[in-house]
Amino acid sequence: MTVLNLAFPAEVRDGPVRIGSEDHKKLFCRTLLATFNPYKPAVIDWPKLEQVALDRLTALPIWNIAVQTENRASVNVASYGETIIDPLLKKAVGLNAFEEKRHRHVLANLVQAYGIKLAPEPSYPRPRDPEWAFMVTGYSECIDSFFAFGLFEAAKRTGFFPEALVDTFEPVIHEEGRHILFYVNWVAWHRRNMPLWRRPWFELKVLAVWAFLIWERIGIASNLDHGVQDNNFTVSGAEQLGVELKPAELMDLCLAENDRRLSAYDLRLLRPRFIPAMVRIARRFMR
Repeated sequence: MTVLNLAFPAEVRDGPVRIGSEDHKKLFCRTLLATFNPYKPAVIDWPKLEQVALDRLTALPIWNIAVQTENRASVNVASYGETIIDPLLKKAVGLNAFEEKRHRHVLANLVQAYGIKLAPEPSYPRPRDPEWAFMVTGYSECIDSFFAFGLFEAAKRTGFFPEALVDTFEPVIHEEGRHILFYVNWVAWHRRNMPLWRRPWFELKVLAVWAFLIWERIGIASNLDHGVQDNNFTVSGAEQLGVELKPAELMDLCLAENDRRLSAYDLRLLRPRFIPAMVRIARRFMR
């Protein structure tokens, strides 16, 4: 596995960084750029699986929605990147879009390697509002990554997936952590640097995005009994991964893994707070 460069990003002064400042922008952009992993999906050596492990993998109800989600994310992020004028921010968002598209290729190669059949893919038109699309992708990843961190660790501990397959897929999970770190810092920087008259509209847009994502997940969850693939897998997938954890234990694991994975980065950067905070509140009412 490639060793990533977590060194202090160049051109950022030591000491405190004011959120919304030029140093803040340099810090979250250069952190993303400095930790890029140049792996190539086409040369990933997918390990041979025994029949039991192969059956587990192919039975997961996530592959269609996973590939489609990554394709849509790459279009959304790339479309927003085209609207950016600032060279450094444009470069960082462009890398984000590249990595989203690379995730799609990783998944496509995985399903091909293990004989998983996918449904025909829909078209992915350019979004009419690139900022909205970028925000939907960013906040959606904040939700999914938090639970994916815990589920991925749980699958490792139970041996649901062979260790070789877990190690092969680790770079994708790592990149999701980088993306949400970049995104929440972009939101804070973007909010501080927009004209005052735009801020109320932006805050309404943030609320609308969260409302949309909640509705989307409730809507998809209500269709599970009708054969629709589950976009809520990262929230409800423990049982399908053979993980015998009570909800409180799974919450604790997600919180611990979220903290562990994001602790590797500069402590002056903001971390996603909403989902961990909601889980901690829920956790107080559970044994």
